[in-house]
Amino acid sequence: MDKLRVLSGVQPTGNLHLGNYLGAIRNWVEGQSQYDNFFCVVDLHAITVPHNPQTLAQDSYTIAALYLACGIDLAYSTIFIQSHVSAHSELAWLLNCITPLNWLEGMIQFKEKALKQGQNVSVGLLDYPVLMAADILLYDADLVPVGEDQKQHIELTRDLVIRLNDRFGTKENPVLKLPKPLIRQEGARVMSLVDGTRKMSKSDPSELSRINLLDSPEEIAKKIKRCKTDPIKGLEFDNPERPECNNLLTLYMLLSGKTKETVAAECQDMGWGKFKPLLTETTITALKPIQDKYQEVMADKNYLESVLKAGREQAEAIANPILAKVKAALGYTQPL
Repeated sequence: MDKLRVLSGVQPTGNLHLGNYLGAIRNWVEGQSQYDNFFCVVDLHAITVPHNPQTLAQDSYTIAALYLACGIDLAYSTIFIQSHVSAHSELAWLLNCITPLNWLEGMIQFKEKALKQGQNVSVGLLDYPVLMAADILLYDADLVPVGEDQKQHIELTRDLVIRLNDRFGTKENPVLKLPKPLIRQEGARVMSLVDGTRKMSKSDPSELSRINLLDSPEEIAKKIKRCKTDPIKGLEFDNPERPECNNLLTLYMLLSGKTKETVAAECQDMGWGKFKPLLTETTITALKPIQDKYQEVMADKNYLESVLKAGREQAEAIANPILAKVKAALGYTQPL
């Protein structure tokens, strides 16, 4: 029986942080043997907001290396850079032409980011979900691992598939496969270290808000020492009035590998002065194997380039026929 196919990716906009790792990449690693996986570095998405062209290429290599360092296994997974497969841009344009504008204007993430950018908001940011749909649909993905904040984008992808199939396919011969979101609840939302009500994010201007996977032990200790807490003694999960407490306990639980019940019992009588050093030591220990493997991968540029070349070829072998199928359904001629 063929494995279900999974597609996901991360933007090369700065270093990956614990939210990216615990909310997404570690889940990819743990489940990768069950699926046929395609993990891309979504560098086309990275320019939907202002970016630095001097670092984009290097950042893309960094993310690919971190995939490998976090445990993505090439025996089960394909790693590639999105812009290396031109079918992504081409299918996005074709999907644009069947996407109602009001569908995109209603996207919650667009509304939030557009408020921040004001008059400088780009068409690319508005169109982000259509490119995301193209990413998914090019690989006949069955499942797409996403956080709750991306679920609306998957719903739009499904709406586009239904719209395209209704217009240009038949019930017996649909043009594109209907994907499903793969959402893991526990640990899916790692929150900011400076505000437990906001998600940990690379776009937060404060470096103190996140722990990056490549942070030094000194940086990790500094960030945890200065992270926001509350004056209440005794630590507990799931108290809505103590969001930072819940977030830090969740980080400890996920990084230590202990159960929620074990952590709750261990920390119920602790003060922050005892807990913060414990979380610091646990975080440093958990990240060291990733950091060591990352340095090893980055030291062998030929290896990393060979991984990405093979990934591009494997991706194109699936994406190009899907693109051709869509173009044929829309009535395009095939090149001679």
